[in-house]
Amino acid sequence: MKAYPGKITGYKNDSLVWFDNSKMQFDNGKKNRPYDSLISSPDVEDQFYLPYSTGAILSPKKNEDPGRVRNENFFKKMYGTTKKDVIANCATVMWLKKSLNQKILFSKINGANIQLQKVSDELDLLPDSLKKYLSPLAGTFNWRTIEGTNRLSPHSFGIAIDLSVKHSDYWLWQKTKNGELKYRNKMPLAIVKIFEKHGFIWGGRWYHYDTMHFEYRPEFFAI
Repeated sequence: MKAYPGKITGYKNDSLVWFDNSKMQFDNGKKNRPYDSLISSPDVEDQFYLPYSTGAILSPKKNEDPGRVRNENFFKKMYGTTKKDVIANCATVMWLKKSLNQKILFSKINGANIQLQKVSDELDLLPDSLKKYLSPLAGTFNWRTIEGTNRLSPHSFGIAIDLSVKHSDYWLWQKTKNGELKYRNKMPLAIVKIFEKHGFIWGGRWYHYDTMHFEYRPEFFAI
């Protein structure tokens, strides 16, 4: 409720109470599920199966993906159930106003666009040597599924931004034959810290790493 004031108004009988008085089950009672089941069909509680830690960049343990588990109905209720709904809830953010001045779309729900603008304004003050990581952007709003799945990407809800692909690493690009991943990252901590300061989680803190990816998830910083 702290993270989403005006959207989630209460908690009653193991259910979230939404702004329209509708209820959503928080915990379905299923525990100790395999990782594949957890990520493909989570309840809302499962989104918090791991806390999100800031600080130094460390190599995550196997399947340590804080924030990567998402209950799709939760995000549809929050940001919109269709592409049209989400677009109607988006606003323009000026990305790197001083050095690039690029218009991008981001959700205005929960003030996500305002927080991204704060991120952008701080990133604009970084040394020029770090600007190569910030453009060209790989995208913000894009109604699509996550590669190789039928799950909607957080980009579908206008709450995610991908930075420069050229200077990023993604687990599916480097998956080894035995299925074990070797962590890779080129994204500077200085950039990560600015995003996290304003309520964004970073895909570089996942075992299934996606180092270009930042996602507005204030609930991880409000608890």
